[in-house]
Amino acid sequence: MDRSELAEATARKTAERGGQVSADDVERVLEALFGTVADAGALAQGLRRDRTVTLMGFGSFHLEGGTAVLRPGQALNEYLKGEVG
Repeated sequence: MDRSELAEATARKTAERGGQVSADDVERVLEALFGTVADAGALAQGLRRDRTVTLMGFGSFHLEGGTAVLRPGQALNEYLKGEVG
């Protein structure tokens, strides 16, 4: 799934929950969060300041030896193992 597919899927999920967000709006949020090659996003900026970035239920990003690492959260692990949802 690339960024535009993720934006479209997120817009659809938002609509399923009664919200109205366009794929273009989601794309701008993804760019602000994850950044682009030319401009770092909020997540990368937090990591660069040696901060852990936690997304409840999804997991946390942190640095290990200068490399960004995702530690999946319990909810994500349970979903991927087919234990929920």
